[in-house]
Amino acid sequence: MTPPIEGPRARFREQTRGEIKEIALRQLADGGTGAIALTRIAKDLGMSGPALYRYFAGRDDLISALIRDAYDDLATAVGHAAEACPAGRSPRERLRALAGAYRSWAVESPHRYLLIAGTPLPGYTAPADTLLRARAALGPFLKVFAGGDPNPATLPMVRQMDAWAQREAEVAAWVARELGTADGDDAGRALAGAVLAWSQMHGAVSLEVASQFSGMGHDPLTLLEAGLDALADAFQLS
Repeated sequence: MTPPIEGPRARFREQTRGEIKEIALRQLADGGTGAIALTRIAKDLGMSGPALYRYFAGRDDLISALIRDAYDDLATAVGHAAEACPAGRSPRERLRALAGAYRSWAVESPHRYLLIAGTPLPGYTAPADTLLRARAALGPFLKVFAGGDPNPATLPMVRQMDAWAQREAEVAAWVARELGTADGDDAGRALAGAVLAWSQMHGAVSLEVASQFSGMGHDPLTLLEAGLDALADAFQLS
């Protein structure tokens, strides 16, 4: 939870930062990241260019803030879908619900989705904390696959993900928190399923928001669910 902002000066600063980000998002929607221009933002707000740097250190700092917000909102959308799933729903049904929330957020905010899932920006390096935010969006998928029974074709991926969790204590701790377990017995299955689901969603949703399916005569959600059902079959999810 974001701590409350105390004091009129701090509130004004946060309000101004929010206004700067709103204008940047409009520029992003109109022309992609290349359209984000600090001088135009300053002009729209009636401030000088140097004054804007009191709120963001530069264009990359502003883009980092937009990326953080996008990941947080995506994680919230997926998290709400996870909370809304009744306890009795099957893993396959939960997978569809989570993926549906992922897709809905992306379709409603295509410019923000492409900011975090599109072509990397030349010369830009995202701050390390965006990785934690990305994991928050993927975390609910771990539980879906933790109890699966992977078929032989997926076992190499399971073994690689299990080795990753054993090698990286931070990854193992993340999986344990999401699964609510103290051991890592399910880490390989959970990670393999979640990463494979992410790759399925990324492929289908990225093509959809880029309008690559226009005129092809199918519902993009049907395509996404077909791929996820095949993945659920591979993990023998009920």
